[in-house]
Amino acid sequence: MGKSIFLTMLCIFLIQESYFSISWALDFDTDVPVPLKEQIQNDLQFIYSVRGTQQSPLHQEIFGKVDGDVYKNFFETRVFNVGVKDCGGKNAVACVIPYLTAHKMWMSPVYTQFSHPQIARLMVIFHEARHTENKEWNWSHAKCPIPYVDDNGHDIVSIWSGAKLAGEPACDATVYGSYGSSLIMLKNISRFCSNCSDKIKMDAELYGADQVSRLYTPTAKKSIQQDL
Repeated sequence: MGKSIFLTMLCIFLIQESYFSISWALDFDTDVPVPLKEQIQNDLQFIYSVRGTQQSPLHQEIFGKVDGDVYKNFFETRVFNVGVKDCGGKNAVACVIPYLTAHKMWMSPVYTQFSHPQIARLMVIFHEARHTENKEWNWSHAKCPIPYVDDNGHDIVSIWSGAKLAGEPACDATVYGSYGSSLIMLKNISRFCSNCSDKIKMDAELYGADQVSRLYTPTAKKSIQQDL
């Protein structure tokens, strides 16, 4: 009798576990090209395998440990669906449109037009995952200053498309937004990932450093400097 009850409970548990894993699975629209779907799945499979030795304070606050299971939980509890859309701008890479659906990520044609390393693509989709959150108006962006130049007087441009950022809604005032959170993830991977290749760490450092330019306030820049 006891064994029967145990097996029944085990079956119920396995059924529930299966149900929840299916309910959280990433769903792709039928018009998402197969190569794009497979690329996103492969990218996520990689980030879910990451293991880290430690983490910075801001990474701990936003994500938790540098760990694939942590990243999996972060992403899969925020993004449920993936579609394709122009996202309202010729330079847009991807977007979330909360008034249409709160947990859907749209990939624009720009996302597939350029060749970027895997960690850069992950930077984009974790950036969008942050936009699914209800707080802070879905972490909406601020317009970059005009002019918007670096210390050498050169126009600051998107590392993805090369488009100038001045006057565009492509900056953040806080380190907790989409740009800040994704760069914190990349910087931590570049420094603390224990099972990443040197190439991945170098790419994470490069693209993470570029995202600092999206933080235009002294407070946000100082927070990053102190954290990393």
